[in-house]
Amino acid sequence: MTDIKLKQEQQAATRVTLIGMILDIILGVGKCIIGVFFHSQALVIDGIHSFSDVASDLLVLGLMRTARQAPDSDHPYGHQRFETLGTMVLGSFLIGLAGALAWDSLQRMLSEPGDTTLPGWPVLVAAGLSILGKEWIYRYTRRVGEAIRSDLIIANAWHSRTDAFSSIIVLAGAAGAMTGVAWLDALAAIGVSVVIGHVGWSLTWSSVKELVDTAIDDDRTREIHDIARATEGVRDVHDLRSRRMGGDVLLDLHLLVSPVISVSEGHEIGVKVTQRIRDAHPDISDVIFHIDAENDSGAEPTESGLPTRSEIIQALERAWHDRLEPEALRSLRLHYLGDRVSVEIFIRNPDTLTQPVSIQQLRDAASHLNWLGSIRVWRPMEPGTAG
Repeated sequence: MTDIKLKQEQQAATRVTLIGMILDIILGVGKCIIGVFFHSQALVIDGIHSFSDVASDLLVLGLMRTARQAPDSDHPYGHQRFETLGTMVLGSFLIGLAGALAWDSLQRMLSEPGDTTLPGWPVLVAAGLSILGKEWIYRYTRRVGEAIRSDLIIANAWHSRTDAFSSIIVLAGAAGAMTGVAWLDALAAIGVSVVIGHVGWSLTWSSVKELVDTAIDDDRTREIHDIARATEGVRDVHDLRSRRMGGDVLLDLHLLVSPVISVSEGHEIGVKVTQRIRDAHPDISDVIFHIDAENDSGAEPTESGLPTRSEIIQALERAWHDRLEPEALRSLRLHYLGDRVSVEIFIRNPDTLTQPVSIQQLRDAASHLNWLGSIRVWRPMEPGTAG
């Protein structure tokens, strides 16, 4: 993700959070004042809840500033996990809030009817305005969060909606108290608390799954596998692994290609696979591909015991010193397949050879090298030969 896009997303998140914070301050002050003057303890508590939204908005502003920073040496994959941490904190707060509301509502339901203070009609107006305002900021904030793929902003949107839920409780409670059925608001409050707790649990659990590197769902994994498998040059795909980093997805996969192609062609195939996957899934920000010349699915990297290029050249120079020029041996193409090394020899100037070279002669001369696989010899075409 480019620095410009990160800055734009941070600005969008800051703007919507500041708007929500200003609304929370206005509603908090208004509900507390009206609740005190018109005898509604529930509205006062709802106003305090609005002030708690201000605290969460400040948390979001701080975390978003960190989460949208570009990768650095300490965080080479980016800082999106700070956003995940913030989402988990907000989700946990919602769970605690749900428990507190449910307990308070249960106490109110079990209390004596005479203990309920009858509120005045302005309480209904204040609760209604709070519901409308918080529902509007919820929809606005969630739209921005989905646009910039920020779980933290979406979580804050749901936090705003819990304030609307609590205002519904106040509205129902005030109306119920005015009609003499005071216990209805307590029952409704318990039901809304369950909804708030469910939202908090969903946000917290999704954050926990991300923090423990849970893979994306099976359907998307199969779709990505099929996209990679259908790319020209790819024979098979295996060890496809994924994890989330905030709103982004990181992907690792192994691509099986022909063992005789060049390193650059294998890399180009991987680049094509990466581009096709990103075109289909824009939230995949990073793809690490491993090019395999043979299927090593499920196999752990181990010491093969096969010689290195310099060791191979030294061994073949000793075996073929009277048959090939050193230049031909130093430009070998090697293929490590299984427990053998196949060799391709390029003879660019046949006139330098003291005698004709045959593959059987080369194999006989190197029969003591148990790691040697197939041998191929490439010579320039004779003049006048059709290509």
